[in-house]
Amino acid sequence: MAMNSFEWVDATTVEQAAGMLAESTEQRPVIAKAGGIDLLDLMKEGILAPMRLVNLKTIRGLDEIDTENGLSLGALVTLDRIDSDPQVRARYLALSDAAGHAATPQVRNAATIGGNLLQRPRCWYFRHDHFHGEGADEMGSRGADENQHHAIFDNDKNAMVQASTPATALVAYDASAELAGGANGSRVVKLSDFFLPPEMQRAHDARIETGEVMTRVIVPPLNAGAKAAYRKQTERDSYDWPICDVAVVLTMEGQTVQNASIVMGWVAPTPRRAAESERLLIGNRLTDDLARQAARAAVAGATPLAKNSYKVPVLETVVRRTILAAAAG
Repeated sequence: MAMNSFEWVDATTVEQAAGMLAESTEQRPVIAKAGGIDLLDLMKEGILAPMRLVNLKTIRGLDEIDTENGLSLGALVTLDRIDSDPQVRARYLALSDAAGHAATPQVRNAATIGGNLLQRPRCWYFRHDHFHGEGADEMGSRGADENQHHAIFDNDKNAMVQASTPATALVAYDASAELAGGANGSRVVKLSDFFLPPEMQRAHDARIETGEVMTRVIVPPLNAGAKAAYRKQTERDSYDWPICDVAVVLTMEGQTVQNASIVMGWVAPTPRRAAESERLLIGNRLTDDLARQAARAAVAGATPLAKNSYKVPVLETVVRRTILAAAAG
């Protein structure tokens, strides 16, 4: 499929980029480009046909990492830098591991954290232009035939899963996205509220408005005694899309759990918090038996589709292992 011609603009400021993005219309789409990994795929697949691309990589200051008070990641920081930065790895291990297990080394060297969080679903129904159009959101839902990699929770209307692996860890760390350029200037949105169930007819699966640019990802300082772990389960040892992934952040006092955050990815349209599992852990001494109880609670209420019921026991095992890994530090 041949791509349409388009205009390319190197933005030099966030304000300039936001102004050009605000001019986007259905007839004349204006789209931001960071690493361009997902954007190029979508253009090749005929899903996007922008009239103008606004290059964000020419804006200075959006590729900085600051660990002075919590963690601040410029939206253009690559996944490879998050994986390899010694301060990030020492303090936010689950995030480093999530970034380091995303895609391939070649992709991680180009893909940015902002673009990764805003990427579109990897559902094959979504990725085929044949399925776009009126009624397209029914594809990838409970009625779809090929659903072995789709959601096992919250899948009554649409079973596409959220595609970012760093998102799983960032939600567990209670991170936020900073957005600039909208009607209100600048705002900060918790990532737990940021992601939306994917829809084929929507430009983003997140609470970002036309004319806004993601400028930073902000992670608050950790509590004393915090420990974390991230686990990703794939079908093969080599690079593959996840069956599921899990991030766990625990605040421990000795062997007792004071606070817990457990987030599961690739099993629901948005990163899913295992709230009942967290409740079981908090205030109790963490044992293997308690981890098993919490893992069983994490998969309670799952509604697998015709071909993905295998995800339920896999997810339960990964949750248990990640809880124990986090506790072990």
